[in-house]
Order: sequence, then structure tokens, then C-alpha cells
Amino acid sequence: MIHTVDQDQLDKIENVLEKDLIESGVISAIVVDMAGHIIANSKSKKCKHDVYSLAALAAGNFGAVDAMAKIVGEEEFSLLFHKGQDENLHFSKVTEDLLLITTFGNDVSLGFLRMKISESITAIRDIW
Repeated sequence: MIHTVDQDQLDKIENVLEKDLIESGVISAIVVDMAGHIIANSKSKKCKHDVYSLAALAAGNFGAVDAMAKIVGEEEFSLLFHKGQDENLHFSKVTEDLLLITTFGNDVSLGFLRMKISESITAIRDIW
């Protein structure tokens, strides 16, 4: 389904990413469609990675995990978490069509991050 958004909505979503996530210590926050196209993003000065490649690969990863969920009898796995030595990835489904990808360091607790992501998702759904 094609969903149209205007610049005001995009600006509001990017403001949510900045205020709720980047200012809380997240390195990057990206809203993508399920094909990996970036809808909105915000990143801190610490962000050194290619967000476009990350978005495309993350959408593919989420799609693969979604298929695995169905194989084991689950409707979906609505979030994914990958722990690295220095940086971590967290994926959350926002809507049927949108995914929120965050990268963060070990200085941000997973529990705090999940709370901030939950708040952000609610705000993004209201805007979308």
C-alpha cells in the first residue's frame, strides 16, 4: 500500500527521532519502509556508518526473521536486537509498513532504550 506523507509529517518524525532518541544517547535512528528505503533519519556526531546500506540490510534482515517467525508458528517477532562489542542494533516494527532501526553504544542501557523507542513509536504512529 502506498502511503503519502508531507514534509511537515517528515519533519515531525525526524524531530521525534532527534528529541526522543538521539538526545538520549542513540547514535542513529532510522525509519525505513520494509524495502529498506529511508523515510526519516537522525544521527549523532558519533555516527560514522553508511545509514543507507544499513537501512537496506536491516529491512532484509527483518524480513528474513519475519519468515522464520512464521515457520515456528509465531505471527511475528516485532523486535530484534543485535549486540556488538562497541555498537548494538535494535529493530522495532512501527506499523505494517515501517521499521525503526537504532544504533547505540554500551553507554545506553537496553531497558532505557526500549522505553524511549516505545514512546517514539507511539509518537510516530500518531504522526503517520
